This record gives sequence, C-alpha cells and structure tokens, in this order.
Amino acid sequence: MTRHAPERRGLTTLKRATATGAAALAVAGLQPGSAHAAPVPIPAPVVGGTPAAQGEFPFMVHLSMGCGGALYRNDVVLTAAHCVGRSGRNTSVTVTAGAADLRSTAAIKVKSTKVKRAPGYHHKGRDWALIKLARPLDLPTLNIAEDGRYNKGTFTVVGWGATQEGSRSRPGKLLKAKVPFVGDGQCKRHYGNRLVPAEEMCAGYPRGGVDTCSGDSGGPMFRKDDSGQWIEVGITSWGDGCARAGVPGVYTEVSAFAKNIAWAADTL
Repeated sequence: MTRHAPERRGLTTLKRATATGAAALAVAGLQPGSAHAAPVPIPAPVVGGTPAAQGEFPFMVHLSMGCGGALYRNDVVLTAAHCVGRSGRNTSVTVTAGAADLRSTAAIKVKSTKVKRAPGYHHKGRDWALIKLARPLDLPTLNIAEDGRYNKGTFTVVGWGATQEGSRSRPGKLLKAKVPFVGDGQCKRHYGNRLVPAEEMCAGYPRGGVDTCSGDSGGPMFRKDDSGQWIEVGITSWGDGCARAGVPGVYTEVSAFAKNIAWAADTL
C-alpha cells in the first residue's frame, strides 16, 4: 500500500494519499502510482503521533490530492511521484502552507503551474516529484541530504494523514512522530524484493505503533544535520498497512536523487 499519498501506504499501499485525493486525481486525469507490483497507493496520517505546534515545521505543505510535501525552494514543493500525474503543465493542485491546522485563517493557498515527476518512475523506486507554484511563498525551505551520512539514527515524520490503519478520518491538524532507522537487511525480511535498497530506505519500531499512514505520502522524513538544522533524508512513499509490528515504513532515499532533484528544479 502506498502510504503516503494517493495511497501508497496502508494495505500494501503507497503511503499515503486519501481516497478523496485519488478520486480528484482520476478526475483530472492524473493517475496515482502504486507501491509494489502495482497496488494503488493510499495516503495515511501519522499513527502514534502528537500535534505539531504552529510554526514548528514551516516548510511543511498539504496538497489538495491528499498528500504532503515540503518546500524545496520558495516556489517549488518536493513530494512523491505517486502523488502526481505525468510531467508538464498542471494547474490542478492547491498547496496549503503556513498553518499546522488546515482550517486556520493563517493558512496560505497557492496553485500549481507545473509538475516534474522523476524520470523513469514506474511505481517502484524513484518516488519523487516536484511541483512548481504560481508564486513564491515567504516561508522557510527544507534542505535535502546530498549524501548518505544522515541516513541513520532517529527521524521525524509529519503529516495530516490517518491516525490508524483503515481509518478515513483526517484530523486536519499536523501530527509529528519519531521513527528509528531500519537497515536494508532487516527491512527486506518483510518486503523481500519489493524493496529497492539503492533508492529506498526504511524506518519504524520493531513493535510497531508509530508510523506514517494514508494521506502522509509525499511528506518529508527529516533529522538534524551537523549544524543543527533540519535536513530531509526521506520522502514518505509506501508500506504494508500502518504501524504494524515488524513492518517498517518505506521512504524514498533523498540523497540518491539529490542531483536529479536540483537539476529538475532548475528546469521547472
């Protein structure tokens, strides 16, 4: 399930877009991708999370198709490929920023103008995409990891997705949680050849209980760098269910695509 966005996470789903978001994509002719051999991704919220304070993660944005994302540049959002359709002109996405509570009057809304999906994306690995905004936002951006040195330790995940597997309820308030790194060998004990180690990484607790879920797809997984600043190391992508024991969440390994992402942003 894709966890994250039009659902890649949930039940072998892309991790996590909402059903409503997936429907909206279909209407717009944008077909969300599937996590594994080809399940359609399903978004989900942070399971086992706690409310984030207003302004705590100012780079975090919500996408109208039911995914999350982070400001890579003031006018460019980094999200998951399975959350968007093909590359090109696209004015159908509404980006909500500047508010932990989506119903807040402080929320800023801006439309998309273009989408750039990872070249060669075929619903397995390479799960990243960029969305160009109609105007730049006066908000902090989130740097991305350019090498694998930060692919370890404990990460922060955030999202507006479901708070438990199978739930269609969305709190509307940004939730946050901590999840530890899980090595490729341990992660493959569950996912086997469905995992693409060179392009994906895993995180989660052996006992489960904390995880991203449907509607969280595309959101950042991040930690502090050596200077104490937040840095994005993963993009919520997919997983089997949400917060199950022995089943880590799967995230796009950002450092594997850092140069590609920078080039794509320059060409938007």
